[in-house]
Amino acid sequence: MAPTERGQRLRLTLGAMGRLGEAMAQAEGKPIFVFGGILGEEVVAEVVRERRHYVAAEVVEVITPSAHRVKPPCPYFGACTGCQWQHVAYDRQLEMKREAVQDALERVGGLEGVSVPPTLASPMEFGYRNHARFTVGRREGVLGFVHREKGRFVEVGECLIMDPWINGAMAQLRGKCSETSQLAIRYGVQSGSWLIQPALKHAESPLVTGQRHYQEVVKGVPFRVGSPSFFQVNTLQAERIADLLRDFLGLTGKEVVVDAYAGVGTFAALLATYAASVVAIEESTSAIEDARVNLAPFPNVVIVHGKTEEALGQQEEVVDAVVLDPPRVGCQGDALKALARLAPARVAYVSCDPQSLARDLKVLAAGPFQVQQVQPLDMFPQTYHVEAIALLTLKAGHPITLASASPRRKAILEQTGIPFSVVPSGAEEPLPGGKPEEYVARLALEKARLVAGRVKRGLVLAADTAVVDGDRVLGKPNTEAEAMAMLLGLRGRRHQVMTGVAVVDASSGREAVGVETSVVAMRGYTDEEALAFLASGEAMDKAGAYAVQDTTFRPAELVEGCYLNVVGLPLCLAVKLLQRLGADLGVVDLPPECVARGREGEAL
Repeated sequence: MAPTERGQRLRLTLGAMGRLGEAMAQAEGKPIFVFGGILGEEVVAEVVRERRHYVAAEVVEVITPSAHRVKPPCPYFGACTGCQWQHVAYDRQLEMKREAVQDALERVGGLEGVSVPPTLASPMEFGYRNHARFTVGRREGVLGFVHREKGRFVEVGECLIMDPWINGAMAQLRGKCSETSQLAIRYGVQSGSWLIQPALKHAESPLVTGQRHYQEVVKGVPFRVGSPSFFQVNTLQAERIADLLRDFLGLTGKEVVVDAYAGVGTFAALLATYAASVVAIEESTSAIEDARVNLAPFPNVVIVHGKTEEALGQQEEVVDAVVLDPPRVGCQGDALKALARLAPARVAYVSCDPQSLARDLKVLAAGPFQVQQVQPLDMFPQTYHVEAIALLTLKAGHPITLASASPRRKAILEQTGIPFSVVPSGAEEPLPGGKPEEYVARLALEKARLVAGRVKRGLVLAADTAVVDGDRVLGKPNTEAEAMAMLLGLRGRRHQVMTGVAVVDASSGREAVGVETSVVAMRGYTDEEALAFLASGEAMDKAGAYAVQDTTFRPAELVEGCYLNVVGLPLCLAVKLLQRLGADLGVVDLPPECVARGREGEAL
């Protein structure tokens, strides 16, 4: 594409919509983002700016108008760029927002077939905003906004999407705020309270300014909001979100709920009367100060000041439902990992950015959750922005608990990507007796049953590994002398390693058990090598007949069968038993060290 110049006019057919609400055209492979256009229109657009990867333009003439085109009611539309869709009929705006959510789910999240109902309309198409940050013009203290591409200040006498009180405040402050470059006005549309920052020193300022807090009321509950704290800009739609959350989470008054990224405590307060208890997590010091005031009337709410990813990871109580309402950038990866381990029955994810929402849902759907639906809601009429609330539920068989304190078993299971938590069984290992296969299966099942009785939900996976020399099960050595005797006894010989694997459904009591057997051929190591290994301290653990995975001693010259079984957990068998009891694990990539040779059996 030949270089374009500011002011150049192009005749374009608009074939798509951009991420920031513009219509799009292509010219020699370079996208042109056209403000004021609608998909399908033919227009004349004037170049505003050429950037490295795109050209910014704006409509100056409509040749073939869309059936959805309407006359923008605001005289500043286009010059201001704060609203992007005033030229689009409101019904079509709602459809476009639904399409944007659907597109992000499929393109970014790879999530096909997710239910995306029609966008819930705002009760007010104009006059809905309770908050604005104005730029103050250099001359005479006039208020306005800055054009997104041109960087040009535009004086605004009245902003049609602001609450009328804010427009009235603008009129009163015009010419009396030149001492600052930015002015924030926040108004409680259901309380009559306001906040104007910064404090203005102009002698003729007609309004009190410099407040640290103001108050808003949502569904009859008062909220203190500090000047740095986030609060939803559309109060009526915030009430609707609260209703959706209560319905999505299926609250009956018995649930433990976590409100992550809780802000000033809005959703924690509005859900508290429908839950047994609520944990409100917030990192911002300012928001926490407000939350402590707002949540004081609710004795069943606990406030945690900290990062969501850390607080979720430290949560020990079983959680039934979680609300996620992160910033526009979405959740930290560690927060999603912690949520997968916590495995609540239901998650409601509130987002104002379809791209980051889809990215995070992709991660959660690859773990223990399935996305039931994503409901768009119009929090920001006349703009391209869209709020969406996603409902996720646990897949069948989750949460999964590993009943073992073994670091090796934990590391092996982590290779699958299957989310799980660890609850050691604490079971005493009896002296070996009976057939080796029956011994390891019986002990694994005992461990799984013990932990299932504690967690009371999901599937519990347990394992027990034994070294078998002929018909004799070798127990874990109690002394270095016993360890040395075992090392020398196995030297230069073949022995078996058997692992019993058991899975118990903590809710139904259903059980599945299997045994995996591998053969290990030990090399003819010297007495000196054995003594050096004994001195390392590793020889007191009999796993794999003396740590076949040890890269220094290297006691084995050959392993026949599943290598991971020798280390302590045959993934091939573990995955099969989990799936037998109904666990939805998706696609599990087993590492090459795991060879499926297990003998399976029902519960003993």
